[in-house]
Amino acid sequence: MNSILIIDDDDQLRRSFERLLKEEGYSVRGAPSGEAGLEIVDKERPDLVILDMRLPGMDGFETFKHIHKLDPKLPVIIVTAYGTTDTAIEATKMGAYDYLLKPFEIPDMLLTIKEALKAGRFMRSRVKIDPSSDDITGEAMVGRSRPMQEVYKAIGRVAPTDATVLIRGESGTGKELVARALYQHSMRANRPFLVINCVAIPETLLESELFGYEKGAFTGAVHRKVGKIEQAHGGTVFLDEIGDMPFKIQAKILRLLQEKSIERLGGRQTIPVDVRIIAATNRNLEDAVSEGRFREDLYYRLKVVTIWLPPLRDRAEDIISLAEYFLSRFSRDMNMVNPGMSEEAKQVLVHYNWPGNVRELANTITRALIFNRGAPITAQEISRAVVGRSPQSEKYEAEHNDLLRKWARNMLSCGPCNGLFDSCMDKLGAALVSEAMALTGGNRSQAAKLLGISRPTLNSKIKKYGLHFGMTIM
Repeated sequence: MNSILIIDDDDQLRRSFERLLKEEGYSVRGAPSGEAGLEIVDKERPDLVILDMRLPGMDGFETFKHIHKLDPKLPVIIVTAYGTTDTAIEATKMGAYDYLLKPFEIPDMLLTIKEALKAGRFMRSRVKIDPSSDDITGEAMVGRSRPMQEVYKAIGRVAPTDATVLIRGESGTGKELVARALYQHSMRANRPFLVINCVAIPETLLESELFGYEKGAFTGAVHRKVGKIEQAHGGTVFLDEIGDMPFKIQAKILRLLQEKSIERLGGRQTIPVDVRIIAATNRNLEDAVSEGRFREDLYYRLKVVTIWLPPLRDRAEDIISLAEYFLSRFSRDMNMVNPGMSEEAKQVLVHYNWPGNVRELANTITRALIFNRGAPITAQEISRAVVGRSPQSEKYEAEHNDLLRKWARNMLSCGPCNGLFDSCMDKLGAALVSEAMALTGGNRSQAAKLLGISRPTLNSKIKKYGLHFGMTIM
């Protein structure tokens, strides 16, 4: 369970915030002053701090500097009123994860908290390279095949430098793990590490997310906002799926690489920034360049060092090691006894093509483990766990997508309706939770794992949706 510390002298606001975050499944502590907050940080090392700028005694800015000195990888979200925006921006430049202005929208705050916790986890949790068979804590790159040995060597050679790195490989091969390993073995390991997925953020928002904006830059820009690249000053920025980056924004990334500077959206001031860029893509950039979808000059700037990640089918000798690692790790995470695998199950794993690569293998082991009843996992369980690749399953997926679209059109046919989006999301959420509980026989830990959420979050969803289940396995 992620732990959050709220430092705010407004008792009513702090307690309301504590209740909200506890309902979301977080462990929450509160402190009415900077001094009290620093004592908690020093003793308990929370996963995230939410810090008000206006505090009695030691103000928020000084409190942040002490927090950052105690733990430079601890993400801090600053909450500020309009009158102290400049101070919040200065703290952000010094390493604070982000800042929000009071009054803030609850969904925006919850999203920022989720992203900050993810960033903190990436900075803190080390990626192990080919760990021993009994070392299953944390995330690791597993495999001793020749292609993976070349990857390990490349990481060792380039990590200590400031060279720009382009990581290439099919989807699911582990490009993000390589980026994190490069960061963690670099000279910038105690500075920020921020991940930007160039596909996940809409094109209209990506530019302002990366470079920030000035007040009045567009409708709704009521204050200056520091972008992710400026926030990561002194650290590393990982641009995932850069092959899908809009052409317009590519020019600004090129300028960043060439001149080590940026301009905020709507601004004219040139802002020097010191960041290392690591990029990744599963696209054929050579084709994209020839077709005019990717800048040739940016392509050559990015590929100072290129690390190619092999698809799982080209490193078949690693499949069993990976499967056993995932089985041990996921068994521990779900508080289950590791059932092991039959030799027939291992043969199924080895002879499958794994178009989804390591990610598909991990998901397959997870599903097989969830529905396993204690005996060694069989070939049949592995076969059932491999989903989404047969013509029949693709047909079902297409039919389900069509049904979802028809349902969405039906819900929208009544015209504008306040709260329609949240209502629809609640209906889908309730259905997912109910089915996950049914599939796992009421085992909340396994249902949470199946849904990809924590068990406290699952409990809060059950309460939120008013769901009732009989006798359940806790």
